Amino acid sequence: MEIRPTTDEDLDVFVDTVHAAFGHFPETPVEGGGLWWSALETDRCLLALTADGRPVGTAAAHSFELTLPGETLASVSGVTAVGVLPTHRRQGVLSAMMRHQLAEFRDRGEFLSVLLASEATIYGRFGYGPATYTRRLTVPRHRGAFAAPRAHGLPDAPATGPNGGPDSGTDSGSVEVLRRAECGAILEEVYDRYRRAQPGALSRPHRWWALRAGQPPISPAPRYIAVHRDADGVPDGYASYSIDSGTLTVDETITTDDAVFTALARFVLGHDLVSQVVFKHVPPQHPLRRQLEDFRAGEVGGDMDWLWVRLLDVPRALTARGWFTDGELVLDVVDPFLGERGRYLLTVKDSKADCVPTDREPDLSLDVRDLGSVYLGGTAPSTLVRAGHIRAHHPDAATLADALFRTDGPPHCLHWF
Repeated sequence: MEIRPTTDEDLDVFVDTVHAAFGHFPETPVEGGGLWWSALETDRCLLALTADGRPVGTAAAHSFELTLPGETLASVSGVTAVGVLPTHRRQGVLSAMMRHQLAEFRDRGEFLSVLLASEATIYGRFGYGPATYTRRLTVPRHRGAFAAPRAHGLPDAPATGPNGGPDSGTDSGSVEVLRRAECGAILEEVYDRYRRAQPGALSRPHRWWALRAGQPPISPAPRYIAVHRDADGVPDGYASYSIDSGTLTVDETITTDDAVFTALARFVLGHDLVSQVVFKHVPPQHPLRRQLEDFRAGEVGGDMDWLWVRLLDVPRALTARGWFTDGELVLDVVDPFLGERGRYLLTVKDSKADCVPTDREPDLSLDVRDLGSVYLGGTAPSTLVRAGHIRAHHPDAATLADALFRTDGPPHCLHWF
């Protein structure tokens, strides 16, 4: 079997092969683009070929930036379009492509790769662990009234919210409804500001917006956009939505300000001729449900993993992110897929980390996939200790690890690729 990069002339073969692997047919091109594969980087696509040259497997990678805790940006490869024809499964094709791809990532100097897992049982064995989570929130419109913020009635109530912005119960801005075609530049600018401040978020390169490649609101699918502007008229948030059979579905709400999110939620929940509102991507621990007068009105569903993370260089990855608690931790990390193992002393002081090989006794022993899960702060190490996946070598190890890997807020990713 041969694994090689594709050329521009291979694109049709690549697209046909990955669709056949999933039992689908390629979509018919539409005016204005929008085909997901139009954003593929041809030189980062791989074809697995039999000895007689027949394509039987595909894998690709996008070039993204990932926002780490501490608002640090890291170049990452976003793995996508992975498939093996049904006739060649369980013959080592997928493992060979994953091994080849990881070697390429290291050659590029990257220390992280990410993916969205089509099945939860596949990618753990290649070292990827679920690191961010998302959920759906459904609210019947007639039960969507907001409660008065109780903090306003407390003595010495602050004028700002917990994130330093306006209190989430007040908003001095405005909401304007535009069609998707009217506000592409606004969407791109607002999303880019958001993703730079949100741990776990991925960049959306300009070519994605220009090619309309992806899911709404990137794609050409018709959408209305509720654009929020601050008191000076500057766009600082948006909600992309559509209405079908009385259900208003919000593709994504993008903002870094709680008050703006609340203003956009109030807008969609107040829309006429709508029976219910579905927020497709709500971050874990988001306060929206608790802002409703009727707490039970917000029905949580679709609680699922989203971004999976794999570390390719443990010391570089751990020193790249920001930290919020000082301390020391010795990690014994095993990477079964690549046949590697290392023991590292992680020392955190003043929000920065140092990570060096050590012979000290470990505090935790863990698989690289589990290090990927805890890396962004979306999974507590103690959870994986209790699950039997991470081994704590003394009673205080899990508590220490939880304190070190803790972040100010949960990581969240809603970019599809």
